[in-house]
Amino acid sequence: MRAADAPRGPPDAPQRAAATADSLRADHYMYVYDEYDQRIIEERVAQFRGQTERYLAGELGEEEFRPLRLQNGLYIQRHAPMLRVCVPYGLLSAPQLRMLAKLARDYDKNYAHISTRQNVQYNWPKLEDVPDMLAELASVQMHAIQTSGNCIRNVTTDQFAGVAADEVIDPRPWCEIIRQWATFHPEFAHLPRKFKIAVNGSAADRAAIEVHDIGLEPVRNAAGELGFRVLVGGGLGRTPIVGSFINEFLPWQHLITYLEAILRVYNRYGRRDNKYKARIKILVKALTPEVFAERVAAEWAHLKDGPATLIQEELDRVAQHFVDPAYQALEDQSAALAALDAEHPGFARWRSRNVVAHKKPGYAAVTLSLKPTGIAPGDVTDQQFDAIADLAERYSFGEARTSHEQNIILADVEQSKLFTLWGELRELGLATPNIGLLTDIICCPGGDFCSLANAKSIPIAEAIQRRFDDLDYVFDLGEIDLNISGCMNACGHHHIGNIGILGVDKKGEEFYQVSLGGEAGRNASLGQILGPSFAQDDMADVIAKVIEVYVEKRNEEERFIDTFRRIGIDSFKERVYAKNH
Repeated sequence: MRAADAPRGPPDAPQRAAATADSLRADHYMYVYDEYDQRIIEERVAQFRGQTERYLAGELGEEEFRPLRLQNGLYIQRHAPMLRVCVPYGLLSAPQLRMLAKLARDYDKNYAHISTRQNVQYNWPKLEDVPDMLAELASVQMHAIQTSGNCIRNVTTDQFAGVAADEVIDPRPWCEIIRQWATFHPEFAHLPRKFKIAVNGSAADRAAIEVHDIGLEPVRNAAGELGFRVLVGGGLGRTPIVGSFINEFLPWQHLITYLEAILRVYNRYGRRDNKYKARIKILVKALTPEVFAERVAAEWAHLKDGPATLIQEELDRVAQHFVDPAYQALEDQSAALAALDAEHPGFARWRSRNVVAHKKPGYAAVTLSLKPTGIAPGDVTDQQFDAIADLAERYSFGEARTSHEQNIILADVEQSKLFTLWGELRELGLATPNIGLLTDIICCPGGDFCSLANAKSIPIAEAIQRRFDDLDYVFDLGEIDLNISGCMNACGHHHIGNIGILGVDKKGEEFYQVSLGGEAGRNASLGQILGPSFAQDDMADVIAKVIEVYVEKRNEEERFIDTFRRIGIDSFKERVYAKNH
């Protein structure tokens, strides 16, 4: 947050901030608020409390209150308000996890939901309770600021940031620098539409930067100097577009000034007369990426080398919060783990799907699956939040992460403790060995909650999970991304699912459109629509037929996306729409 702009706060704010910081800093490796940060969010809580009281008293009208609640992450959904809590780049400490559990218990229906922007959503709070929820969040350095509205939203990144074996740079300091620049930035508080930034730091792109308004990835020039490739104009929703790289090497010192130039061009020329054409992707497409880049360069000429230019001292200030924890000098445990695999097939299956390589010998990163059959994808109970906090402290230096695939990660687990951890996760219902497989479904809340949705998403996810409940078969199918959205806003990222499902309205009835061939990550692609939509009761059968074609046509070791790209859509279409098959 912008410390220089901090308003005057209560006199004990520094002491409270220091106490909170000490509790967070002891075992956690994340950005810790200073007294100015803490003062800002506490004053925002007090401000919104007054606004809410005035609204409930009838002193503020609905249209007056709407922008105020959106600035604080509060939506009005189908049945109740929804509060979206910010989780910057997906990083959570154990005290924060316990607070999320407490809020679910005290103000909701004992659960919360992980969103595809790595945030946490509560679907059932009472409006009059929201200021109290925000005050409790502030006590553990959390808030809901800029999780909604036409502003720069939560900056996202790779869930394995800082520990990935293929990492080029740790993206978290850069995400934090962008967060501090963007939070409460007065020029970008009322953009034409919402704005999303993602930063990738690894050889693989697990942040899906190509479908963001701005995507950033690190590169080094011939002299070994660090810079960023800059992409603009990606996005999903009503008009899905894969973005375009407009700068192949931006020296890191100029990151903020160049981002500011992009936002200024968008703020100036973006459509404000039609919200469906207001995203930056529409502007970039209309101008062409080349012309847009020229306008950014012209605007940047006024900003380059100005006060917002980054210096090494500022980078070091932020980066100090993301140093490695106290790793031990461990030896690789591959042989011992292989022996356990042979003795415990369930452990072997879990380890092959839910455990990934770590940059440090003897460690691993573990994904806790939030996708067991019968549970809405991405939902976490209060008891699970509390248990994950305990696990984080015992196994992973007191820290956990959320992913845009709607799962939770323990990033620093000793390999020698994997078997014990697996047993505990099984007891908690968090060990489903399906990460990256067909039943690891990305799914928005859909018509069960969202007032914008055309159709329900959660029942479709459950029907598919129940149809494919044979884990051995799902394993044999290999990697398949299946994403479900309840409407064209694409919160479930259906456009970039290998199999995508979109809820549509047909004369007041819920139907579902299927697309194939989408992919997130490097060289992202958008799915092709299979054909006419299907009724809800047909969806599990439709997906089964799609999978049948894949199984029949695939070559050895081919993923679904590989087979699709090789044979095209026609074979799938013929099978799914055949009347007598």
